[in-house]
Amino acid sequence: MKKSWKLISTLCILTLLVTALAACSSSNSPSATNSPTVTTDTPKDTAAPNKDIPTLVWWLIGGQVPNNFSKAIDAMNAYTAEKIGVKIDIKVASWGDWDTKINTIVNTGEPFDIMFTNSGKYSKQVAMGAFADITDLVQSETPDLYKVIPEKVWEGTKIGGKYYSVPTYKDSALTQYWVYDDKYVQKYNIDINNIKTLQDLDKPLHSIKSGEGKSFYPLPMTQGEGLNGFFNNYDDLTLGFAPIGVKADDGSRTVVSVLEQPDIMADLKLLHQWYQDGIINPDAPTKTENDKGRPFFAAQAFPGAEVSWQINDAVQKYDMVQHFGPIYTTSTIQGSLNAISANSKYKKEALKYLELVNTDPKLRNMLAFGELDVDYKNVDGEKVIERTSDTWPLAAYSQGTFFNLAVTKGAPVDQWDQVKKLNDAATSSTVLGFALDISNLQTEIANCQSVWDKYKFELITGASDPEKMIPKITAELKSAGMDTIMKAAQEQINNYFK
Repeated sequence: MKKSWKLISTLCILTLLVTALAACSSSNSPSATNSPTVTTDTPKDTAAPNKDIPTLVWWLIGGQVPNNFSKAIDAMNAYTAEKIGVKIDIKVASWGDWDTKINTIVNTGEPFDIMFTNSGKYSKQVAMGAFADITDLVQSETPDLYKVIPEKVWEGTKIGGKYYSVPTYKDSALTQYWVYDDKYVQKYNIDINNIKTLQDLDKPLHSIKSGEGKSFYPLPMTQGEGLNGFFNNYDDLTLGFAPIGVKADDGSRTVVSVLEQPDIMADLKLLHQWYQDGIINPDAPTKTENDKGRPFFAAQAFPGAEVSWQINDAVQKYDMVQHFGPIYTTSTIQGSLNAISANSKYKKEALKYLELVNTDPKLRNMLAFGELDVDYKNVDGEKVIERTSDTWPLAAYSQGTFFNLAVTKGAPVDQWDQVKKLNDAATSSTVLGFALDISNLQTEIANCQSVWDKYKFELITGASDPEKMIPKITAELKSAGMDTIMKAAQEQINNYFK
């Protein structure tokens, strides 16, 4: 019996040696690297290995990335990998660098999967072929995403009758606010509810300046923003180019040279006077990032937005007063969009990720607020949160809908219902729905944008005298092709609304 077992053992060893030698011979043969490896001893019911989970590159706008950023993203990825089999690599372009960075990515063809964009860039980027046409895909692959966003908002993203982005359904109608640090309101007895125009601001801003001293600037600005909402009265036709537009309430829908309009000239003159008087910081034309704790600023916003600003700026109380809107324009709808790269290998996965952002409160809160129990904590499930840090960099408005997002403790509990009411109450620009087709105007637009870029920072921060600069700017814009753009825009509008 023992001999039999020894014989069997010897035969087994010899068999294994022969098999091993055959394997070595096979692996050393010239054709081995091109031949599929076939495993004959794997049971037929063994599951195939899991497919690699794709990681999508998503470019967003925001502030400085904190130390726990990677941990927060890892938590999101653990969640989404299990839910939909997709992970995300979020790249953050800073507020000051965003324009340049995104232009560079699009122009050089740097790979990405999803990109935040807006009306100032969207039509140009579509014309360049940067973004995928998702018209059919969004309805067939992500029906829940398509349903959660109203048809009116989807329609506002169309270019040439097609969808090239997922709109952020939020305060999609524009409402503009003045925002005051309450300590200055109380100190200088400012009647904030009766301030509706720039001229109304003149007296209180001078009072603050007089009381706080030479090195204090009541209306601090940065180059890219100037006074937020300065050109709100004019619909920019989704061009993202302030010098051309239609007065939003103009029933004739006449395209005009915006800088030459009397109301714009008057407001630019007032800004220049404030700059000379030290109301505006002298480095405004070159400053790229806002300081925390501004005494006064203007913002497109919604009820309760001041609560987050108070946390971010370490200000005890901001007073926020509506002074313009709400109004729908095609550009307000296109104010926050996420587009998928035309060259992405994961278009369906990118749409599924955006669908989850817009339908799943847990993911929505992580994106907006950061790492759970570090940057925020849940107060009432996923409906109310309390922020516990001020370092999370991502702008919530750039990611997805507000209507599955938690309310921040201290904001009205019905905050998002109030935002929906603003959307419902909004008036409409006389050219709502129209988006300028720039496919035959790209040279003129690029040339005009180059001219505007030379002068805009000094003009919109009040640093230059508009009575001297506007004739000069206008002459250069006309030489660059502004009249051609205006003529084409008028013809397209007339055809669109005939």
